[in-house]
Amino acid sequence: MAVVQNRSRSEWQDLDRDHYLHPFTDHKDLGKKKSRIIARADGVYIYDVDGKKILDGMSGLWCVNIGYGREELVSAATRQLRELPYYNSFFQCAHPPSIELSRMLVEVTQPQFNRVFYTGSGSEAIDTMIRMVRQYWQLLGQPGRQTIIARVNAYHGSTVAGASLGGMKAMHGQGGAPLQGIEHIAQPYWFGSDRKLPPDEFGLQVARELDTKIRQVGVEKVAAFVAEPIQGAGGVVIPPATYWPEIQKICDKHGILLITDEVICGFGRLGAWFGADYYGVKPDLMTFAKGVSSGYLPLGGVMVGDRVGDVLIEKGGEFFHGYTYSGHPASCAVAIETLNILKREKLVERVRDDIGPYLQKKWHSLAEHPMVGETRMVGLMGALELVKSKSPITKFSSDQGVGVICRDILVNNGLVMRAVGDTIVVAPPLVLTHAEADELIDKARKCLDLTLAAVKK
Repeated sequence: MAVVQNRSRSEWQDLDRDHYLHPFTDHKDLGKKKSRIIARADGVYIYDVDGKKILDGMSGLWCVNIGYGREELVSAATRQLRELPYYNSFFQCAHPPSIELSRMLVEVTQPQFNRVFYTGSGSEAIDTMIRMVRQYWQLLGQPGRQTIIARVNAYHGSTVAGASLGGMKAMHGQGGAPLQGIEHIAQPYWFGSDRKLPPDEFGLQVARELDTKIRQVGVEKVAAFVAEPIQGAGGVVIPPATYWPEIQKICDKHGILLITDEVICGFGRLGAWFGADYYGVKPDLMTFAKGVSSGYLPLGGVMVGDRVGDVLIEKGGEFFHGYTYSGHPASCAVAIETLNILKREKLVERVRDDIGPYLQKKWHSLAEHPMVGETRMVGLMGALELVKSKSPITKFSSDQGVGVICRDILVNNGLVMRAVGDTIVVAPPLVLTHAEADELIDKARKCLDLTLAAVKK
């Protein structure tokens, strides 16, 4: 007997409306529009219950890096589920998949990383990081170092702690966020500024806000700075080249911890194993999730640098923190095989040397469209800015919802991209072929034309 019954699209939509509360959703609005029911997937394509084929330009939710239908991952999960489907990591217990994956993660990260703490998601990884950072300073006899600095419009998950650390005001209006001890500085979003400064000068100016904030709070109270190497859900905000070296310099000067949130940028998305590698910074902690298992099973974690790890072990006693599914054996087995595939198929190098440059060149050609004010892309992670006028740059009013109009037109024409306000973002699987990249760009260009026509109406 099939696990899931075969129902019509309308039956699935009605059941969905009546029983399923979706994440980040206006459910009253969804009840009117009804959900798109995705039934299967293969390669870089998803298919709805009516069989419509859609190119997934977002890798699910920034996570299906090696594509759909990878039987190697299915087999890895199946073997592990038969052998040991679950056991916890509490009470001085461990199992081979979590230990082996730990070894492999140490192998692909920077030399200061020799330990990993597992979670079930990126949000849990952020919560873990916050507790770990504050415990680190407590053990060093500096309990006053509680403040963690992040950025405006950053996304670090949707738990209370993750939403607090993130810099999205709408999230701060719900659920008790933000927590105390969180501060925010500006994001390095050159296009979103007045653009009076050249990008490199702007990058330095925004980075130096960290130094100003540290001094305002008091050096003796600041624990860490955390940021995504490239802001993902904030609209693929790619910092100027001057930004990250200056951030590293400031953290080093004040002795605070530097943390990169690699949930989106990690595991090859930028053409390097991690965003920290791409930008040449040396973080003390890195949070990760998504691409570690290519989204096939939930898994996240924190890579712990020796600066922090040595203190936790030598001075710490018990760390009162953990999850039922920390180091879940099946998830770890899938992640092991995901890393094997990334290495075997040289997908990180492929993004850097082949498909990344190929798609970037075509992506930048979209800047010729009358609605596009800027295109930007690193590796296989990009954005284009929809504008009302290009000379001078004039943005649409927020109540026009042009980004949502464009997103819906894209999906209706067989391409998933995401709208962040009037910014359209893309992050296709790392296995995207040249022909599929051509298809992505052709559909994007067509949908920009359709959006322009819709807006004129």
